Amino acid sequence: MRKNGTVSEAGDFIDATLKRESSWQRAEAEQDRFGPGLSVYGASVGAVRGTVRDALRRHRELDRDGLTALSSELWAVPVFERRLAAVVLLQSALRHLDNSDLTRIEGFLRGAHLPDLADPLAVDVVGPLIAGLDGQARTRAEAVLDRWLRDPDPWLRRAALLAPLRELRKGEGDWARFRRRAALANHAADDGRDGGAAQIVRAAVERVEREAGGEA
Repeated sequence: MRKNGTVSEAGDFIDATLKRESSWQRAEAEQDRFGPGLSVYGASVGAVRGTVRDALRRHRELDRDGLTALSSELWAVPVFERRLAAVVLLQSALRHLDNSDLTRIEGFLRGAHLPDLADPLAVDVVGPLIAGLDGQARTRAEAVLDRWLRDPDPWLRRAALLAPLRELRKGEGDWARFRRRAALANHAADDGRDGGAAQIVRAAVERVEREAGGEA
């Protein structure tokens, strides 16, 4: 693993702590659910969140570049808890993020392959990031989501649909834009080329409808 001073010190702390917080019973159960492409330590979601909080307290000197580099360092190793820690770290760093970070997040989404990772990235990172933008920055970010919606990768299409969920729940989102995106997603799903991919995307539409309640 690349070593880079404070960033890797924080990454090593997170990794070591997650291993200490692990449970072989949980690891065994989660490994069966996630499959062979992703290793599992067996730490709880609460332990992941607490570990990231502790790391940020220990390394208050991490700036925007350090935080985003740490997220990439954690994500680079295919271990579920490390990747979830990267998501939690980005959630904690939202005030530092801008349009330029969508490229990094897109890479994460392409490798997520699980609702447990892709959905919090979309709902709790991409959505709030874009909601905090205005003017041309917001327009450019929405264009990124439109591009994701046309991408062959179903996890990017799912993220584009889930990103506005928090705004829609609060009654502040753009239902018309969501309806257009959902129609495009459903049209792509109906071509029948990949039933599994279609279900990944349809589940996002269903979640938004269920949790945000549809347009009044």
